[in-house]
Amino acid sequence: MPDENTLYFGDTKNMPYGEKTEEQLIDFADRIFKFFETQNAKAVIMACNTTSAITYEKLKDNYNFKVYPIIQSVCSTIANQKDIKRLGVIATPATINSHAYSNGIAKYNPDMEVFELAAPNWVRIVEEHRINQPQSILQVQEILEAIEEFTPDKIVLACTHYPYLMSALKKFMPEDKFIDPAVYFAENIKNDLTKNNMLNKRCEYEKFYVSSNPENFKEASELFCKLKDLPELKSI
Repeated sequence: MPDENTLYFGDTKNMPYGEKTEEQLIDFADRIFKFFETQNAKAVIMACNTTSAITYEKLKDNYNFKVYPIIQSVCSTIANQKDIKRLGVIATPATINSHAYSNGIAKYNPDMEVFELAAPNWVRIVEEHRINQPQSILQVQEILEAIEEFTPDKIVLACTHYPYLMSALKKFMPEDKFIDPAVYFAENIKNDLTKNNMLNKRCEYEKFYVSSNPENFKEASELFCKLKDLPELKSI
């Protein structure tokens, strides 16, 4: 969707979310959504698996825009994959404890077996640029060996950070073993905006905001976006 105007908010002050309580996560999400309201957002993408799992149902009707949560949006797509009988899910502790993926998959395909496993250290590995360090690779290997005991057909990388570990992940399993739900998510959002005649005609701006440490964010964000090409970055 290259023609969409983009407002990005990274809550760098409070990350990682996977270690926070439900009350904290609801407070963080509510503050961010109210900020998006002041910016006249037409829709908000809840790209974080943890907040989708914990806060979406409690907050989704409180604002004047549509909220797209990643877990709830992609479960139907994953559940209908004919080649998947046994599904592994690797996520943050908060997402795993919510059982959002297993419950979501069961709504569409109760016959699909789902095994969920927390990887509490993986977010920090990515954020701290330690992806290829020996200790990081060992931590990746330990999680994959644990989930392999379930013999999954596919494994969902159920955190926005985890696909950036692919250089380490594919040392132990084929790359096509892993599902990046963001791919399905983007397709679902585009289809819904198209159906509701909400697609933008021309991109006028991309604005990036963070809650602390904008310089650190610039460096970390190079994994997915070169901020030198973007017009605005503010700490709020």
